Amino acid sequence: MSQATKGVAIVTGAAQGIGRAIALRLALDGFNVGVNDIISQQDKLESLSAEIRALGREACIVPADVSDEVSVEKMIKDVVSNLGGVDVMVSNAGICELSPIVNTTSQQWDKHQNVNLRGTFLCFKYAAIQMIEQGRGGSIIGGSSLAGFSGIPMGSAYAASKAGMRTLTHTAAREWGRNKITVNSYAPGMFAAKFLLRLLLPDVSHYLLIISTRQQKNVSAMGENGAPEDIAGLVSFLASKDARFITGN
Repeated sequence: MSQATKGVAIVTGAAQGIGRAIALRLALDGFNVGVNDIISQQDKLESLSAEIRALGREACIVPADVSDEVSVEKMIKDVVSNLGGVDVMVSNAGICELSPIVNTTSQQWDKHQNVNLRGTFLCFKYAAIQMIEQGRGGSIIGGSSLAGFSGIPMGSAYAASKAGMRTLTHTAAREWGRNKITVNSYAPGMFAAKFLLRLLLPDVSHYLLIISTRQQKNVSAMGENGAPEDIAGLVSFLASKDARFITGN
């Protein structure tokens, strides 16, 4: 390695948004980074990897569907093979499709649980197996949501998956604490509402998108909308030695 490293991090759902910001922040912090997303995002992962290398860190592209157990296990092994281990796992990949409960199909429900909850379970599990084998502890971090605490209208499948992530985080923290592995999750609100509404409601007018972000700003305790870099800053702290005694949040 060209520079001293703080270790190796993996970030899922890293092609854009929060995941991308987290991957770059961890690289700035001194971690070599394995970046994951689905195969259709390969070009964005290539660009992100180039940025990470420009920061003097090593990068490894590991495309995978996080809901598939074989793929997740291989993702971990590929990162270990290329970068030398796993010290931080950020299970950020997720989906959000809005629909009233009475219109939500069982297929939509299962899709959210498979990607958001099963995917996090698999990332947590195989990262922990590797960290326990290494014997030097580590940090496991999941991407939850404010919806997992309070629910959101038209977001039953999404909110339920994120609530499940919270209890998974609490349980994993209790199981792996003696191995010096901390387990935490971040739970932002819809500070990226404009992007999300474009994705989920492509026929909505630009005017309505602006209104949505303004409404979100009005109800924010800070009086402003956050950015992916704000979440990246929190993850940076949770992945650091300063957070060694913080777990189960």
